[in-house]
Amino acid sequence: MVTGTVGLRGRSLTCIRDLSIPELAQVLATAASLKRRWRAGDRPRLLPGRVLALLLEKPSLRTRVSFEVAMRQLGGDAVSLLPQEIGLGERESVVDVARVLSRYVDAIVLRTFAHQSVTDMAAQASVPVINGLSDRSHPCQALADLLTIAEHRGRLRGVRVAFVGDGGNNVAHALLLAAAKSGLHLRIACPPGYEPLPDMLASARADAARTGAELDVVYDPAAAVEGADVVYTDVWTSMGQEAEQHLRRAVFATYRVDAPLVARAMPDAIVMHDLPAHRGEEITDDVLDGPRSVVYDQAENRLHAQKAVLVHLLADSVLG
Repeated sequence: MVTGTVGLRGRSLTCIRDLSIPELAQVLATAASLKRRWRAGDRPRLLPGRVLALLLEKPSLRTRVSFEVAMRQLGGDAVSLLPQEIGLGERESVVDVARVLSRYVDAIVLRTFAHQSVTDMAAQASVPVINGLSDRSHPCQALADLLTIAEHRGRLRGVRVAFVGDGGNNVAHALLLAAAKSGLHLRIACPPGYEPLPDMLASARADAARTGAELDVVYDPAAAVEGADVVYTDVWTSMGQEAEQHLRRAVFATYRVDAPLVARAMPDAIVMHDLPAHRGEEITDDVLDGPRSVVYDQAENRLHAQKAVLVHLLADSVLG
């Protein structure tokens, strides 16, 4: 079966807000379909001759490898560029990089510090720009998260997710927006002063009014996890916040995801972490490596979710 590209062809993905509610659902459906085919040994070459550029200002394992493999499995290719090769904003302006690369490649992934660099790149490029991570948002991670939850819970709408940690980091923001568009019930447990940004909350609540998602920000991790179907955590100190590491360890000390906390969730609850993990800090080894953990399924799903994004942005048609 061949379906249309839902109007995404040629657009950029800088944030989950760039996707409408139906578009998000269709990207996830494509990801699930591509994964099923991949598991069966069927790897449709939907992007023959297409080339993706990855600009990596931050260290990367999952982002670089999953995007490079995705392009090659889809019949295309990828070139990765490290900070010293570009000097974005110093040796080369964002404008010049965007305009030059648009003449060479079919799409650009930017993994960077300032979200403004992503939006500036998207504004100046004539090819799609994908946010591979910025300080405000991590949309590719959120797509992989939704795919993982749907696989393990059988649905998205009404699933209860507890995110424990920094409610204002890029992963929490992306999950918040994705939850609102998909009907998840999300509780974010964070210390005071580490809540999601107000504009992110406002945008999410507007979508939640249409999907029935329930969104709450609380300060008690035990209350957030009570009865949850999914327990999710992330590092307390993100890249670029190293100077705050000691302060954050003290502030977040009671937000560690350990066995007693997970025991408050549903008996069949799953545990998620986007990786890399600081073992023994935000999550204990016995939980990360335990039977409830789906973190490696989650990591694998970066490949399949990003394939779907690339197909919807670049392909003439989408295999259903």
